[in-house]
Amino acid sequence: MTYVITQNCCNDASCIAECPVDCIRPTPEERARFASAEMLYIDPDSCIDCGACVDACPVGAVSYEDELTDPQRRFLEFNAGYFAQYPLVPTYDTARIVKLDGSRGELRVAIVGSGPSGAYVAEELLSRGQVKVSVYDALPTPWGLLRSGVAPDHQHTKDLAAIFEKTADKAALELHLNVAIGTDVSVDELLASHHAVVLATGAADAQPWDLPGADLTGVSSANDFVAWFNGHPDASDKVFDLSCERVVIVGNGNVALDVARVLTMSRDELLKTDIADHALEALSNSSVREVVVLGRRGPLQAAYTSPEFYALGFLPGVEVVIDEGEAELDELSRALVDGGDVSYAEQLKAGLAGEYAAKTRTGAERRIVFRYLSEPARVLGADRVEGVEIAHTRLREQDGSLVTERTGESEELVAGLVLTSVGYRGRPIDGVPFDEARGVIPNDDGRVVAAPGLYATGWIRRGAKGGLGSSRVDAEEVVDHLVNDFNAALLSDPSTEAQSVAAIGLDGWRAIDQHERSAGQSVGRPRVKLVTVPDLLEAARG
Repeated sequence: MTYVITQNCCNDASCIAECPVDCIRPTPEERARFASAEMLYIDPDSCIDCGACVDACPVGAVSYEDELTDPQRRFLEFNAGYFAQYPLVPTYDTARIVKLDGSRGELRVAIVGSGPSGAYVAEELLSRGQVKVSVYDALPTPWGLLRSGVAPDHQHTKDLAAIFEKTADKAALELHLNVAIGTDVSVDELLASHHAVVLATGAADAQPWDLPGADLTGVSSANDFVAWFNGHPDASDKVFDLSCERVVIVGNGNVALDVARVLTMSRDELLKTDIADHALEALSNSSVREVVVLGRRGPLQAAYTSPEFYALGFLPGVEVVIDEGEAELDELSRALVDGGDVSYAEQLKAGLAGEYAAKTRTGAERRIVFRYLSEPARVLGADRVEGVEIAHTRLREQDGSLVTERTGESEELVAGLVLTSVGYRGRPIDGVPFDEARGVIPNDDGRVVAAPGLYATGWIRRGAKGGLGSSRVDAEEVVDHLVNDFNAALLSDPSTEAQSVAAIGLDGWRAIDQHERSAGQSVGRPRVKLVTVPDLLEAARG
């Protein structure tokens, strides 16, 4: 028997360090493979059934083989398939961790952003020696995308917050919520009162979308839609017209799948989640019956991960629809597969698309339709969205890479709502260098360029790629550099005490958390979110 990693995997890598036989892959030391991994895998031939990974997993993604549900049993094949392509070679090394030089005294660090990338930095810093950490966030609530970005039906992923809560409870950490950097306190002021400042502000803005008709009413970013149904205070007052029967999502990454899933879930399924009440009511009364997901490349190059794609097939009352012609690989993609030049994850995604295409249609009330080698040419309508003109694309080689070009063929699709999921970018911060073209803070392996004492981590460091596991690896690397710089006396000592600002601390957040959980318990839900800043502040005081 063996343990198996399933869909909920967050790539946190906590399990890797705990495995006594080193049978979980890829490891953070396999840089490129880990950065692109959809999930982690347990080698079935090496696992000794000790259960250490189960205790270490923060999101409950590891199950014993005999305890798998019928849908989960497919993950046995997924785990074994990975090691068929990448045979196990032990690599994990815990000896590389850089510790603080105790003779230098206490290291004081400010972290801007309390999402996973910032929380991992805090956890990592506190494991290195004598450190005092101050975490700042503009919202009255912590944990960033775990609260406002992770889909409400992915409660196991949100369980990662329990790990961050333990870190926040340590005496060496202070939480400063409802504090806006640049308004309430500046980066320069933080630098004056700390040895270093780590910027972990993420990628909050959607990439701009320049297309004829993009300014019509009914065109929005998936980013805004996710913030709306998750109850982010900046988006709680937005309105999305769900009176149409068809929605088109441009882009086919995991965010697109989250949006498609939420748009097609029944009220009964939504009631099991912590979706914001205003979104629950709007979606419960929605007329949407079909969501079309557009990807300009083929099924082999789709941006979503195979676990999320596979899980769509088990949504109650929802049918995943792919025409057989859409699932067929083009000549260039087929040549890559035949030549062994694609990863196991890519092959798996293409294979799953073929399985969906081969299924007999059930005539379910709601449908998620995948279209490949398709991109929007323009949004149709006079004052608001009435449809989308879809241009067909094909792949071609250019400088050793596959790029897309339009074939000249197109079609029109009636739709009442268009959501773009084409990527994210960071926001500039006053007094901090910023790369406008890439939407990131320019940095040298985490050290902010031409700004001693400033560091960047997560998506604001490397762009909106990678998941929670990548943020953990970022944290380890950035903390290594920061501690090395401190040990080498390259960081200026604090010249002032931290400026006093009105903030919500850990007790205030716990009052909010208890309020929401109690409200949820009374109606059988994980929590009922407060979605405006005044309501959150009132609960924090309560």
